[in-house]
Amino acid sequence: MLIYAKQPINYIIQKHPTKIKKLYLAKEMDKKEYSQLMKIGFEIKRIPPDAAGKMCKNASHQGILAEVDEYVLCNYKTFLNYEFVLVLSGVTDVGNIGAIIRTAYALGVDGVIACGVKSLPIEAIVRTSTGALFDMPFAIEQNVLDVLNDLKMSGFTSYGADMGATDIRDVKIKQKRALFLGSEGEGLTQRVSSKLDELVSIKMSHEFDSLNVSVAGAILMDRMRK
Repeated sequence: MLIYAKQPINYIIQKHPTKIKKLYLAKEMDKKEYSQLMKIGFEIKRIPPDAAGKMCKNASHQGILAEVDEYVLCNYKTFLNYEFVLVLSGVTDVGNIGAIIRTAYALGVDGVIACGVKSLPIEAIVRTSTGALFDMPFAIEQNVLDVLNDLKMSGFTSYGADMGATDIRDVKIKQKRALFLGSEGEGLTQRVSSKLDELVSIKMSHEFDSLNVSVAGAILMDRMRK
């Protein structure tokens, strides 16, 4: 799996150096920093900028790329003993997913499940999560209703984000909880929201259409922390 750009690679170097197979440098690096990298033990190869561009299809690589171990997806059923699970129902934008995973890790979510999709570009999510995906159990399951049913059967209280629902600050959050976030454009479907235990919202001080799903998710996750 190829990862590029400074932030995700620096995160992996600091927290998961054994996952790096080979590091590619496409521009000069401070000698002290280079010496520190050499001590870690993975292979370092200098390459021309045009070669780096070809490797990442001319994306912004910032002069550093890395071959890393493949990310291993989890089976969501291993999450059923967790206390705080996040379910993404129909969220497909990798920028949003990466930001959500980064925030989920920071705010103590135990696992994230992406539903409504057969697969996702994991390399891109590693990058947009700035590497935090390697510290967050992540599963993909197409049928969100199966996930919801299994969570309920395992004692989870399910909460769904909905603009017209009860202010999250007025809701007493249960210990074993699952937060459902809907797609960027449509939110949660009626079929899903009708089966959730409670719908919650973020009360705004000024009239506004909606918040980006990653922003709304961050606020809700923070207010659902124990």
